[in-house]
Amino acid sequence: MALDDLNAEIAYLMDAMEGDIGDLAEIEFKLRQVIATLRAEGLPVPDDLLKFEAELDGSLSSKD
Repeated sequence: MALDDLNAEIAYLMDAMEGDIGDLAEIEFKLRQVIATLRAEGLPVPDDLLKFEAELDGSLSSKD
């Protein structure tokens, strides 16, 4: 997947989460897929996405 496509997907997902469009769990899943794709292609994951991913992980672990 091209970097421009990944950036567009990330921007869409972030907008969707802020605007509460759709199912939050689905948006989270798609965002994690994008992050995994960046890692698989050897591309850097932006710091803000890493922080957001850590916050998601923390919120999920606190629910257990």
